[in-house]
Amino acid sequence: MTFICYPKCTTCQKAQKWLDENGVSYTFRDIKMEHPTYEELSAWHRRSGLPLKKFFNTSGLLYKSMALKDKLPAMSEDEMLKLLAADGMLVKRPLLVGNDFVLVGFKAAEWAERLKTS
Repeated sequence: MTFICYPKCTTCQKAQKWLDENGVSYTFRDIKMEHPTYEELSAWHRRSGLPLKKFFNTSGLLYKSMALKDKLPAMSEDEMLKLLAADGMLVKRPLLVGNDFVLVGFKAAEWAERLKTS
C-alpha cells in the first residue's frame, strides 16, 4: 500500500499514527514533493468508486483562492484531473492506495473496515 500525505497536516499525522499502531505496512509518499500524476489520479478515481470532486481538498487555501467551489460543477472530468495533477495541495489527503481500493481522507472506522483491523 502507498500512504500519500502532507507531513504537516494533522489529519495525515493521525492517519499515519493509526497505520503504525495497527501494524499496517505502507510506503510513505509526500504529496507536496511527489504529487500524483494525471494517470494515477484517473486510476485511483476509478478504483475508489467516489465522485471525482471528493478528491479535492476543499478546505485548502489553494482551492479557496481559485474559487473552485463555483468552477468545479462546470468542469469536465478531464479538466478536473488535470487540475488535481497540477498541484498536490489541491488533492484531499491522506490517500491510502491499495491494489484494489483507494481511501480518500481519514476516517478510522472506514480504514479499519477496509483493512480488517480492530
